[in-house]
Amino acid sequence: MQEVYEFLKKCGTYYLATVDGDRPRVRPFGTALMFENKLYFQTGKVKKVSKHIAANPHIEICAMVDGSWIRIEATAVEDDRLEARQQMLDAYPSLKAMYRADDGNTQVFYLKDATATISSFTDPPKVITF
Repeated sequence: MQEVYEFLKKCGTYYLATVDGDRPRVRPFGTALMFENKLYFQTGKVKKVSKHIAANPHIEICAMVDGSWIRIEATAVEDDRLEARQQMLDAYPSLKAMYRADDGNTQVFYLKDATATISSFTDPPKVITF
């Protein structure tokens, strides 16, 4: 999981896919946090991505850096604890201009039953489960 986290941190922006009814939806994200041995991302409850995850928590993340790419299949699980939301905001101080841990909007999810595959055109795929 640490290698997956480091990949996401290094790429900066990754793309998170959800399902909206029978349509795929993909959007850029930039938050990645290791907290209590789980990998987290953050959004706001008012955003469509939050509603998509509530309806279907199966997500996929894709990112590319230095000629390698990662695809992560996982179930997004909301962690509604104040301390989890605060950890994310502390890790990304720029978010504090838009979010507070106790604002009723800030939402953090961790990845459960995740399978990450790191691939490139030169090396065999590396599969990491967590």
